[in-house]
Amino acid sequence: MNIVGISACTSGIAHTYIAKEKLIKAGYEFGHKVRIETQGTIGIEDELTKEEIAAADLVIIAADIKVSGRERFKGKKIIEISTNIAIKAPKQLYKKIEAELNTQQ
Repeated sequence: MNIVGISACTSGIAHTYIAKEKLIKAGYEFGHKVRIETQGTIGIEDELTKEEIAAADLVIIAADIKVSGRERFKGKKIIEISTNIAIKAPKQLYKKIEAELNTQQ
């Protein structure tokens, strides 16, 4: 799958970046292409392009706060989780997503 997403935490520092790295690493282990934008104390980093969003099969929002730019994902399947889930159980998250998508086909 081609996955894009956003990570953001209340302080906009540690959990934001750890969640990003965990989602990317676990996604690659499952054979997915993953790109995560961060929204933190220094603003938006690695901002997703319109082309990346258009090509995405799925959007993951790993956030503990309200994220900006949600309207960019209109019409896309969105999975919303806390940064804690992204950090502590990213592989289980991908297994659950894959299982749900397989039952929908």
